[in-house]
Amino acid sequence: MTSAERALTALRELIMGGELAAGARLGEVELADRLGVSRTPVREALSRLAAEGLVQVVPNRGARVATWTVAELEGVFDLRAVLEPRLTALAVPNARPADVDELDALARRMCEVGSPGPGQDLDALVPLNRAFHDRLVALAGHPALAAALAAAIHPPIVRRNFLTYDEESLRRSLAHHGEIVAALRAGDPDWARAVMTSHIANARAVMVRAARLQTTATATPEEETA
Repeated sequence: MTSAERALTALRELIMGGELAAGARLGEVELADRLGVSRTPVREALSRLAAEGLVQVVPNRGARVATWTVAELEGVFDLRAVLEPRLTALAVPNARPADVDELDALARRMCEVGSPGPGQDLDALVPLNRAFHDRLVALAGHPALAAALAAAIHPPIVRRNFLTYDEESLRRSLAHHGEIVAALRAGDPDWARAVMTSHIANARAVMVRAARLQTTATATPEEETA
């Protein structure tokens, strides 16, 4: 693995893991010292991460961990609210018993690692959640809709969902996965679509509320009175 690849992997993990928070400045010198590499691989890594949407590079101001405005978050969830429930409904007639069992195992495991308490492990929850949603999309068998959804979903936003949830919202989200499995077992696409719609709405409410609070907290006096 080259120095640039090592820097890319390390920085991606720091951002996805929340150690580099949204809006955090990404100085090349500081990052090079932290990662034990020269500035060149850091610069290359930042360029790659910018292409992935994890980093924002502003001319003459350097790089920062990407942030999303309230309007941008609403746009992401508007797309998900259209695409993901439809794909979930399409998955129902294609799901074999083994597929449903696989999704059931993922849903149960998510409850085990994600439920609030001393054993909670949000880092383990994120890939399980992604596997659950990816499996539904694959079962839908609709490549065009799947591609549109993939373009709409930003992994850092998904991870930040779990970091932002209060206990009630998180428990509700985890329960949705189990109910989607129940809808699949029942062969009911309308039920599956409705639950996924609620699932997206729950995530949207949490994320948009948090973004609005952050905007208010960081607004200047002039912006607050404008």
